[in-house]
Amino acid sequence: MRPLLVGPDGKPRCFWAGSAPEYLRYHDEEWGQPTDDDVRLFEKVCLEGFQAGLSWLTILRKRDAFRRAFAGFELEKVARFGARDVRRLLADAAIVRHRGKIESAINNARRACELRDERGSLAAYFWGFEPAPAARPRRLTLATLRRMSTTPESVALSKDLRKRGWTFVGPTTSYAFMQAVGIVNDHLDGCSFRARAERARRTFERPPAAATAATARGVTIPRPR
Repeated sequence: MRPLLVGPDGKPRCFWAGSAPEYLRYHDEEWGQPTDDDVRLFEKVCLEGFQAGLSWLTILRKRDAFRRAFAGFELEKVARFGARDVRRLLADAAIVRHRGKIESAINNARRACELRDERGSLAAYFWGFEPAPAARPRRLTLATLRRMSTTPESVALSKDLRKRGWTFVGPTTSYAFMQAVGIVNDHLDGCSFRARAERARRTFERPPAAATAATARGVTIPRPR
């Protein structure tokens, strides 16, 4: 498999971006871009859980339906879902109708509210698991990326979330989440979007609590220019 593909605009991209138009847009516009939006962070955790055993493309194509079904992934609204909502969601053919994953999303919304109250924001918590620069590969090749389905940081994040009562948050799911929201930049070397993601990470202001945690882990926190 070739690590890069050339898109219709002549720009090289990560190999996976060309298998569907939805992947191309997701790769170019979202994947690896840092965010501190708690709603988007919670949505991504939930959708990564729903993706378990399925392709991400399946979830991506159903994402708008998931947003409608789960009240835009607003934490407090999802946390108030009850048995009637579970029955409604199980009858919704536009989403993935898996009772365990549906109940997990509701449970995780309740745990997310607790975590936000404790840490100030989900962003402050999640960005505290950003790896130190020395822990990252000097060159990100396809062979290197394939060896990184989990990392020490994703294992630590998964372990801590599960200790707090979250579900469907294994180390592989946690690492996919970290890739997607820009906590790590896993665009391959040679991908024309790697540099853009890295510039966004350099100018991204980490939440204060996350900056404190990251500094303790040996991460240099850049400030906006």
